[in-house]
Amino acid sequence: MIDEILEDANERMGKSLDALRNTFGRIRTGRANPALLDGIFVDYYGVKTPLNQVASVSVEDARTLLLAPWERPLVVEIEKAILRSDVGITPVNNGEVIRVPLPPLTEENRRDLAKQAKAEAENGRISVRNVRREAIADIRELVKEKEAAEDDGRKGEERVQTYTDARVAEIDKALAEKESELMEI
Repeated sequence: MIDEILEDANERMGKSLDALRNTFGRIRTGRANPALLDGIFVDYYGVKTPLNQVASVSVEDARTLLLAPWERPLVVEIEKAILRSDVGITPVNNGEVIRVPLPPLTEENRRDLAKQAKAEAENGRISVRNVRREAIADIRELVKEKEAAEDDGRKGEERVQTYTDARVAEIDKALAEKESELMEI
């Protein structure tokens, strides 16, 4: 029973880390990255559809993304969706494809993006700690109900803490990588 709780906790902590890495992918650096547009949805015949499902997104050069819509009428809808998003970039529409030039980041922009990355990392740490808290509560409940021995409960709690420490270290490492990427000129 404790093993199931531990396995579930480890899996949920891993998902928190994956979500953080996804979020870091959407934080803009000086280089073009298709993940930057992942959170954008386009009105496709009345249905909110992810941008990458209505157009191919590719990197044209180091600072430009190229969007080729599957259908020509979508060009205008895609352009509107990018402008409505909080990405802070302006698309260039030539009627057939959309180019998204990424302006070079200023020092102030880099610091703001680094702050945003730190905030997201802290949210990831909080998420991992919440999973730890829930797992330990479940283990203690098992011990209280005499469904598990106290020694097994204590060992389970120690393993949960080990998982937590490992995930928090991974979050710190991912944050350090993202900050160095952001501050790179």
